[in-house]
Amino acid sequence: MNDLALTNARIVLDDGVVHGTLIARNGLIRLVDEGPTQAPHAIDCEGDYVVPGLIELHTDNLEKHLMPRAGVIWPSIPAVLTHDAQVVAAGITTVFDALSVGDVEEESVRIDTLRSTYDAILQGQATGALRADHWIHLRCELAYPRLLQALEPLMDHGCVRLVSLMDHTPGQRQYRDLAQYRKYYSKNHMTWTEEEFAAVVQRRTEQQAHYSARHESAVLTMLHGRDVVLASHDDTDAQQVEHARRIGVTICEFPTTQEAADAAHAHGLTTIMGAPNVVRGGSHSGNVAALELARTDRLDMLSSDYVPASLLHGAFLLHTQAGWSMPKAMATVSRNPAKALGFNDRGSLKPGMRADVVRMRAVDGLPIVRNVWVNGQRAF
Repeated sequence: MNDLALTNARIVLDDGVVHGTLIARNGLIRLVDEGPTQAPHAIDCEGDYVVPGLIELHTDNLEKHLMPRAGVIWPSIPAVLTHDAQVVAAGITTVFDALSVGDVEEESVRIDTLRSTYDAILQGQATGALRADHWIHLRCELAYPRLLQALEPLMDHGCVRLVSLMDHTPGQRQYRDLAQYRKYYSKNHMTWTEEEFAAVVQRRTEQQAHYSARHESAVLTMLHGRDVVLASHDDTDAQQVEHARRIGVTICEFPTTQEAADAAHAHGLTTIMGAPNVVRGGSHSGNVAALELARTDRLDMLSSDYVPASLLHGAFLLHTQAGWSMPKAMATVSRNPAKALGFNDRGSLKPGMRADVVRMRAVDGLPIVRNVWVNGQRAF
């Protein structure tokens, strides 16, 4: 029998915080109550917070393990295992690994490692080698010429539950400011002259004009009848949000302006912002600050994006800096993403739910993960 008993804990529920006990058995939460317990082998949490396991919908953290140094491609299975260890240590118990299907660059680690990474994630899940519960988020770069050929072989596995439509063409969305685009991509192209950069912008703009609309239509046809959630990405204005709603999008990923976030809210879309944006106090691309959206109640979920540890940190800052209650702040990384993806078995600490549980302590305003349980099993 697999038992877990946590006591003397500040347990964050959907509607409040109780100082008490959580008991799980065989992977499911059986009891949450105020006060101590007589259960044998109960863990004294010393007043630490106990929160639902975090749910991450969009992380590309895996990419840095696939290419730990410029020009060095690491084997996919060891890269996935290292990534898995890192997300669990950050309190993430359910993770959607965001795999880019295509890229704006002709040569990219994302393109080179797509299939091997996809297979490694599925193998890790099937063999029980992974500690977190891994799912797949396919990021469709609409202007990528070979998008459909790359996407179609990946769609049939049940782990694919989230698809996003992306367009990183310079001069729009995340990179409306061409100077920001050049700054970001010049990391890989330090020798771009003015003429070379102008040619890059022209070529990618032409690719968008040729491919994006037809690829969007083809992807929507491919998704028809599948149990897959659709997200838009980097919406900039109300018109883009309205288009997203019209084609069946339910999640608005990383809106770049207050206008787009307001439109998403008005249309009933669920808005997700980057936790690094919260931690850093603003966007690395000069877009709207996540804390501003929080203060106008236009923020529903957070994603760790490229820093797994930012997810819990960002949620905690919503509590300490935006003035949100702990239940509301923690919902952005647990209950709300569970609801957005149709999971009814996780995201809250209540009887009958999966025992995905994180024990954490705030030290000088920084949340420290002390223990993690996935489906009742100690993972960290």
